[in-house]
Amino acid sequence: MLGVLSNDIAVDLGTANTLIWMKGKGIVLNEPSIVAFDRTTKKIVAIGREAQAMIGKTHKDIRTIRPLKDGVIADFEIAEGMLRAFIRKISSSWQPSRRIVVCVPSGITEVEKRAVRDSAEHAGAKEVHLIAEPMAAAIGIGLDVEAPVGNMIIDIGGGTTEIAVIALAGIVNDESIRIAGDEMTNAILQFFKKNHNILIGEPTAQGIKHEVGAAMPLDEEVQVEVRGRDLVAGVPRMTTVTSSEIREALSEPILAIVDAVKLSLERTPPELSADILDRGIMLTGGGALLRGLDERLRRETSLPVFVAEDPLTAVVRGTGKVLENLNQYSQVLIKSRRY
Repeated sequence: MLGVLSNDIAVDLGTANTLIWMKGKGIVLNEPSIVAFDRTTKKIVAIGREAQAMIGKTHKDIRTIRPLKDGVIADFEIAEGMLRAFIRKISSSWQPSRRIVVCVPSGITEVEKRAVRDSAEHAGAKEVHLIAEPMAAAIGIGLDVEAPVGNMIIDIGGGTTEIAVIALAGIVNDESIRIAGDEMTNAILQFFKKNHNILIGEPTAQGIKHEVGAAMPLDEEVQVEVRGRDLVAGVPRMTTVTSSEIREALSEPILAIVDAVKLSLERTPPELSADILDRGIMLTGGGALLRGLDERLRRETSLPVFVAEDPLTAVVRGTGKVLENLNQYSQVLIKSRRY
């Protein structure tokens, strides 16, 4: 029976990571959305973790990219090849005759939505459903999205931050900004260039963000040693920075997220605002794991703010629930189609 069920999959096609849920089995893949390919032939050489290990270390004939940027497809051909390869990786017997449910940013355009549909269809799907990321995240963390009460969810991914107020199986209002984890990483890269005259790679910047990045002062500030290339001398060099410096580097993207949350709250109908005051705001996505971000939002909004359990997989778990119960969530899919 599982062989039949496994034809249906749910996909969180994220800027940073791609997660796949297989019907009847749960999450079967969680890998970086990275592709290494031959510059001449465009043949894919590696995907996922294998491609991630090649970042900044390839020769002139191989290029390593993320085919998604700001939550949407930037390179259609490579994105399609990546999705096809990931599907083949989870099941060599996957039959291209069933359905795929794919989550997309709430601020996606019609052209971008078409690109997602086409990629899924070219990867083998006969039936493609789209669902807005904040809706999927809300379902994934167990919120009753069909109830006549307001739920506010903030999903901070790699390319976009999705802020939405949900009630009666629909999105009442939403803010989708293309500032999220990637912008935070880039802010750290620029900080080292401007303040230390040292060039570091993206993997190093991400490591610093995970190790000492924070939205609020730490109980005990720490130092971290960073290795890169001296922009003046052109030779390898090591420097030491404090967690407070990294926090300052992250201040701009964090402030943009805070402002977007405030704007969404201003646009929320008063009855739903009362519900949010009682129920609080839920944080999902990889950005929710940034130290002190929940506390920062709590202080800025004077509302309860909670980090969801396992925020990294919230979206794919919600997309998977929709896949497993398409009839139950048909209203959610219909309302999400405008995205």
